[in-house]
Amino acid sequence: MERNSFDQIVFKDFPEFLPNLTPREIFQLGSFGGTYWRTIFSSVVGRTLFDQHLEFEDWWEGIPDENLKKETYDKKLNKYGVKSGTSLELWESKNWIDAQDPYGWVQWYCRFFSGRRSPDDLRQISRWKNFTGINGRFRNQLISRIIAKDAKYDDYSVSPVIRQSLQHWAYQLTEQDFEDEYIDRLRKFV
Repeated sequence: MERNSFDQIVFKDFPEFLPNLTPREIFQLGSFGGTYWRTIFSSVVGRTLFDQHLEFEDWWEGIPDENLKKETYDKKLNKYGVKSGTSLELWESKNWIDAQDPYGWVQWYCRFFSGRRSPDDLRQISRWKNFTGINGRFRNQLISRIIAKDAKYDDYSVSPVIRQSLQHWAYQLTEQDFEDEYIDRLRKFV
C-alpha cells in the first residue's frame, strides 16, 4: 500500500480515488456498531451469508469479533459513540448493492484494496466521491458546520454522525483538507 504526502491511499489505476483509511482502520476505529460482517440474508443473491469477513482474516488480527460481526448494533463501539447509517434492506431496495459484493460498499472496498478490479469499480468510486470526495456532500456539510461553529477541524462534538458516516466510507477529515476548503471558500468571498 502506498500513501501520498497527504496520507491518502494511492491506487495508481484510479488516481481520483483517495481514501485515507484502510479497511482495517475502518474497523479498528469502531464502525457500523460492530455489525457490518454479521450473518445476513441477502435478497440480492437470495441466500444467507455468514463469515464473509474471513476472506480478509489477516486484517482483523487484534480487532475483537464484536467490532466485526455483532448481531445487534451497538453505538458505543463506534468511534464517535453515535448511530450512523441505514439498513441493508434500504440499500438493497435502492439497488445500491451489487451481487458481487452483497454486503455493500465496504465489502467492495476490501476487495478493491486487495487488488480486485471489476466492472463495478467506477460506480463505487463515483459514490465515494459524491459522499466524501473534494466536492462530496457529507465532507462539505461537516466543513460547513465546523466553520459555522468557529470550531477546529478535530472538534468531535461537531457533527459526530457525519464524522462516523465518513469513517464508514474510508475517510476522516484532516487539518489539511479543512484548511484547503476553508481558504477556498474565503477566496470566493474576496
